Amino acid sequence: MHPPSTAFAPTLPSRRSPAARQFAARLVAARLLAAVAVAGFATACATNPVTGKQQLALVSEQQEIQLGRETDQQVVQQLGLYPDEDLQRYVDAVGQRLAADSERPELPWTFRVVDDASVNAFALPGGFIYLTRGIMTHFNNEAEMAAVLGHEIGHVTARHSVQQISRQQLASLGLGLGMIFVPELRNYGDLAQTGLGLMFLKYGRDAERQADDLGLRYMAGEGYDPRQMPAVFQTLERVSQVQGQGKLPNWLSSHPAPADRARRISGEVATLAAAGEGQIDRAEYMTRLDGTVFGENPREGFFRGNTFYHPELAFQITFPQGWQVSNQKQAVGAISPNQDAVVFLSMAGQGTPTAAANQFFAQQGLRRGNPWRGEIGGMEAVAAEFQAQQQQGVLQGLAAFVEHGGRTYQLLGYSAADRWGRFDQPITGSVNTFQRVRDSAVLNVEPRRIDIVELPEAMTLRDFARRYPSTVDLTTLALINQVDADSRLERGLEVKRVVGGPR
Repeated sequence: MHPPSTAFAPTLPSRRSPAARQFAARLVAARLLAAVAVAGFATACATNPVTGKQQLALVSEQQEIQLGRETDQQVVQQLGLYPDEDLQRYVDAVGQRLAADSERPELPWTFRVVDDASVNAFALPGGFIYLTRGIMTHFNNEAEMAAVLGHEIGHVTARHSVQQISRQQLASLGLGLGMIFVPELRNYGDLAQTGLGLMFLKYGRDAERQADDLGLRYMAGEGYDPRQMPAVFQTLERVSQVQGQGKLPNWLSSHPAPADRARRISGEVATLAAAGEGQIDRAEYMTRLDGTVFGENPREGFFRGNTFYHPELAFQITFPQGWQVSNQKQAVGAISPNQDAVVFLSMAGQGTPTAAANQFFAQQGLRRGNPWRGEIGGMEAVAAEFQAQQQQGVLQGLAAFVEHGGRTYQLLGYSAADRWGRFDQPITGSVNTFQRVRDSAVLNVEPRRIDIVELPEAMTLRDFARRYPSTVDLTTLALINQVDADSRLERGLEVKRVVGGPR
């Protein structure tokens, strides 16, 4: 190791070209599968609540619920819930009605909206179900929402995640570097993988078909028009063809779907007596949706190229060119193209940089290099290189602690020790770019929001866009309204537009 003082020259890097788009996390079940391994479950069979047949189950219902509760805490911590209590109560009420008539009404069902722009929904073992804010903005009525909630309920009632856990080898997949023992360093491995593997376990075609069938039955049983299920699947397929937003993958990225999925479920719908007669509840849904944030919320930070700006906390940082960037609730960072180095920024608390550095370097297994004190971006800073032992070898990196706005920030970058020579300069250069934001356009940026307009007369969507301008293009407007640009919209129909946001 060498003293890091020369690595903290005050010069900033030249303007960089746009970095690779935000990577879609490929999620693994490391943490929860490890929990199963520790529990040492014995091979057992159990009766499937849906089919009544015996199946392999290494996880009891109590353990299933506990796994769900543990992961639910991670969902809330790492993704966050959308801060609209009325909308949360609305979604939960619809979900509770559907779950009450399922095969497992006794589970501790919860239905919530996570604050993420991706278009997705997911279910955890034990009855913890989530819709993203992004998927909510693409529904056009309550029946569509019920269709997706019913599908996710079906995964839980049929114990699909339990079957997957029972079949998989219990293994923990780390970042390209391998997971390490030091907690602060391990956190970014969790961040890059999201640490929420049970959210998006890959189900087979038969499981997806069964969840579709169960969801159809649940929604029809509650009086919803079952034709809305194939309609929403078609919309989600259109969404999957467009580059998504958010920290999570889109629906069809985590729900494998054959090309005939909507067609098959349409055939099932045709056999139901309620087809065409059930409720849709468009007006109620649109009223609840009005004002919902659309797309990424820039108040929580946003990228322009590979530079990250945070309006609320008034800082910016530039990550290495060509690295894949990710903005999470607890940290923002970037990972090298070969996933063999990371650099990220997170909160270190309200103590001084010196106190935060001493706490970090006091961890067992860390060897600290020569300390450096000075300024980064005109702010008090403490830094040092370090080495840390991991299972596959030794990591080497740089840790810096900077005071800004009454808080201390931790800037951390590392790679395998034998590759540190390649990553020292880009990581150190990135750390050096941390500075205050003074641009009023950044500090005052606001998110885009859904605005519901009741049409005073019939018109096409193209005419609607001219009369009621949006801050998204006509293609996006057509997608979220589930119509074509020249489709005729009847008088009195509730139509979405998008207003506000960065110019």
